[in-house]
Amino acid sequence: MKLLTFIKDGKTRVGALTDRGVADLTALGLPDNMNDIIAGGDAMKKRIGGALMDGKLAVLDFSALEFANITVPQKIVCVGLNYKSHAEETGGTAPKDIVFFSKFNDALTPAGKSVTLPPWQRCYDYEAELVVVIGKEAWNVPRESALDYVFGYTCGNDLSARDSQFLSGQWLAGKAFPGFGPAGPVIVTADSFDPDADNGVYCAVNGVQVQSGVTSDMIFSCAEIVSTASRFFRLGPGDLIFTGTPAGVILGKEKGSRVWLKPGDTVTVSIDGIGTLVTPLV
Repeated sequence: MKLLTFIKDGKTRVGALTDRGVADLTALGLPDNMNDIIAGGDAMKKRIGGALMDGKLAVLDFSALEFANITVPQKIVCVGLNYKSHAEETGGTAPKDIVFFSKFNDALTPAGKSVTLPPWQRCYDYEAELVVVIGKEAWNVPRESALDYVFGYTCGNDLSARDSQFLSGQWLAGKAFPGFGPAGPVIVTADSFDPDADNGVYCAVNGVQVQSGVTSDMIFSCAEIVSTASRFFRLGPGDLIFTGTPAGVILGKEKGSRVWLKPGDTVTVSIDGIGTLVTPLV
């Protein structure tokens, strides 16, 4: 099942992407925000599934929608250096422990919405990532059952300002600008996606592919990430975890050949089985 949030008549609504188009679930009496959908658990998913059985259900054109933020998270947790190829291209080695950092909530931005690049920095970079959407409170959960706490998965772009990322020993200053966590536009529910399979992760800038990897190449699996994160952060419904990026970032290129992102560029992140996230830069 693929779910999304969108704006209609100035109000946020929840929809389900079907073969025919987007069913407006809010118009059918279901919640108008994804957090309430998530909180409804399996019973809510059954209600949605039942509603979608109606073959005459009116649908909207997915390509014409204005998307809203996929959830309203309390936490946006990120993982660094989670693909060996990416760790090596940036001059490091594969970490022995998970590298966590965070973004502030105003970093989250919907698919299709422009992101402003502050003019006082210049080394802007992309990072195509699989994003985990937490489905229920997770606090010190074991790895074996960690995926039971996942509602679904979406596409994300961990936009980064490299010239401020490395000012100190931690990365927050280069990761948390407003809008620097685009995600969406759809959430694929956990029962329809295997994060350990060879799901392609791709990034393109202005139509030119710059990243290509598979989620099975992660150093730390989604189960390991959720379990470990839950030891340090009390995760809740709608929280997001960006799980790391494959090789191909601008930072990994030779210094003389780096062409940083700039206003006017469009960054596209695609993940097999989920969809495509488009982010214009201004």
